[in-house]
Amino acid sequence: MKYSKEEVMQYVKEDDVKFIRLAFCDVFGKQKNISIMPDELPRAFEYGISFDASAIAGFGDETQCDLLLHPEAETLTLLSWRPEHGKVVRMFANITYPDGTSFECDTRSLLKKAVADAETFGYRFAFGAEQEFYLFQLNEDGSPSAIPYDYAGYMDIAPEDRGENIRREICLTLEQMGIRPESSHHEEGPGQNEIDFRYSDALTAADHAMTFQTVVKTVARRNGLWADFSPKPLEHQPGNGFHINMSLNPWMDSDHLSYMIAGILEKVKEMTVFLNPTPDSYRRLGEHKAPGYVSWSSENRSQLVRIPAAVGEYRRAELRSPDPTANPYLTFALLIYAGLDGLERRLQLPKPSNLNLYKADAETLSRYQKLPQDLDSAYNLALTSEFIKNHVPAAILDIYGNA
Repeated sequence: MKYSKEEVMQYVKEDDVKFIRLAFCDVFGKQKNISIMPDELPRAFEYGISFDASAIAGFGDETQCDLLLHPEAETLTLLSWRPEHGKVVRMFANITYPDGTSFECDTRSLLKKAVADAETFGYRFAFGAEQEFYLFQLNEDGSPSAIPYDYAGYMDIAPEDRGENIRREICLTLEQMGIRPESSHHEEGPGQNEIDFRYSDALTAADHAMTFQTVVKTVARRNGLWADFSPKPLEHQPGNGFHINMSLNPWMDSDHLSYMIAGILEKVKEMTVFLNPTPDSYRRLGEHKAPGYVSWSSENRSQLVRIPAAVGEYRRAELRSPDPTANPYLTFALLIYAGLDGLERRLQLPKPSNLNLYKADAETLSRYQKLPQDLDSAYNLALTSEFIKNHVPAAILDIYGNA
């Protein structure tokens, strides 16, 4: 349900809400928030709530440190794990300067712009996210250990799969927040799990991806566990992927699908630093079903982009290189612009790679472009890219370069 400002204030007054969290994220996608009391809500809607941006990496320094958060009423959701009496709700917020101009490092606003730009050409992109995470036991002092919660394998069931009840609690909590998971299962790694989402518009899908990590970490901690979304938590085990399914409305025929994919393949190396923003991201790529080359195929999970077996409205493209440390707002915005470029130029796809790239010989692999092998290489490609220059503010690119 989408609320108006008046409905939010009425809900807060009548339903014993004591704290309102205004949520946003930094340029790397790390969620932040500030809590306000109900009496401050009218001011938040009218003028915004100021915060010290200099304390957030890349948001400014002490000479220009005040930014304002403006809550979006339609994103209101109850944090169901908080106390029933004295409820806590959350709204996502837009970030502006004191004069009302949009803050250039507000990646949620960047995604809004990408969506609007696509609509001017008559396209609407939809996204479905698949995020993987590990569950680890805690040490005696409550800190994370390297001991997996279980040693089950892909799609195993209880009792080997000890994460079954954790995933159930996560899915039920998400449903209470108005978010509908599509499926969940144990992944290949020990203690590794995956929960997939239904398709949504780009902004909703990015908001859900942010909420998902918060819910998973909260539920895990309540059960005496640690949820790890990092790209490569365990050596010699599968890394965590953030597989992104994309579809296009109202045209998702083979031609439009191929143009969209061709645009993404052409630009993917230039935007990899934003899809894989940590040094450990590059330890994941190229093994355990994580792609290492620029390629595509139907159904084949050794490829960068695959076309899953589906028909009609469920036909989609799946990008397999991103990991959960990526900022979903920035990631989805870049994918929209790359897909849109392919659509407008009617880019042609190269031939599909109907082979297992993990078992291919060196001569075969030499025919494919490699994804960047490390963070510095990925950043340098972005730095010299006209595509990135056109769609990523210089301030954000600088922040990634200084991380």
